[in-house]
Amino acid sequence: MEKVSDVNKMESIKSLQSTISKFESALSQMTQKGANTTLVKKRLKAVSVGLAMLESVWNQRSHHYTQEELAGARTILIGLFPSIENSYAKSKAGSPQRTLLERRIKSLELAVQAIDDFSNTNS
Repeated sequence: MEKVSDVNKMESIKSLQSTISKFESALSQMTQKGANTTLVKKRLKAVSVGLAMLESVWNQRSHHYTQEELAGARTILIGLFPSIENSYAKSKAGSPQRTLLERRIKSLELAVQAIDDFSNTNS
């Protein structure tokens, strides 16, 4: 895994925690409305796996995910990039929204890298 500064580690963990909170809120609202929640649940799980993997690498915390769960989470995380990158392209330079999206992209990239590193080490 690439060398990451303590500041970037903290920002990445906070970014994924924020993303999880966003998905939990969306899940709650969709459940109340009776909407289909399958996609949001999958994305919430994938981001949670990504966060656990970063905490596993950086903070020596254990995780309980199988290779199949990691592979599924990796696929879903990669699937999030196009919409985030599209929002990023539409955001104004220097705006808080752009900063948030930059951090989200970086944190998801690092989470995918952590999953890849773990999978390659344990395959």
